[in-house]
Amino acid sequence: MTEKPEVVPPRAVTPQAVPPRAVPPRAVQPQAFAPRAVTPRTRGATVWLTGLPSAGKTTLARFLADRLKAEGRRVEVLDGDEIRRFLSAGLGFSRADRHINVQRVGLVSEVLARNGVLSVVPVIAPYADSREAVRLRHERSGTPYIEVHVATPVEVCRERDVKGLYARQAAGELTGLTGVDDPYEAPVDPELVLTTQDRTPPDSADAVYAVLAERGLV
Repeated sequence: MTEKPEVVPPRAVTPQAVPPRAVPPRAVQPQAFAPRAVTPRTRGATVWLTGLPSAGKTTLARFLADRLKAEGRRVEVLDGDEIRRFLSAGLGFSRADRHINVQRVGLVSEVLARNGVLSVVPVIAPYADSREAVRLRHERSGTPYIEVHVATPVEVCRERDVKGLYARQAAGELTGLTGVDDPYEAPVDPELVLTTQDRTPPDSADAVYAVLAERGLV
């Protein structure tokens, strides 16, 4: 009788886990961004309208801003009364406080202009050294600065008296009114001098716009 060979069942092979191959992280190349080209549409500037109370600064600022906005420009008007109410609340009208107020407005305007906004500033800024400090701030950052003297005579401003300041000063209810019993130091070499009694507000705005165009800012 022939013996049958013993059948040995195949040994179960336990699969061994193969550790994943370490893959070095892919180097990420930094993406280069080309600087935005500076064009008249992207370049900012400060247009400072200085002059006596009721000289027509705010009216001129609004007309100029409306024209620039209609052309798609980024524009801000830094109204003097609003600045006094919020940014410079607590300041009075001494020479030192007026200087501080102008420097605050100048800082805000320069930052806006440096970032492509046309900032229109209808603020009296009665003292030459205050205005010069603002101009130097702009020069240091390479930011265009245009000073416009709204040179309306005090007699015309008194007749207009938009806010009643001249009447209050005459009645003894107000002191320190710029151009009457507080000095106004007129600019010696502004980029533009306007006498608003001789032209309409749109005409005055056109004159300022022309200066912006000459400098390649619009």
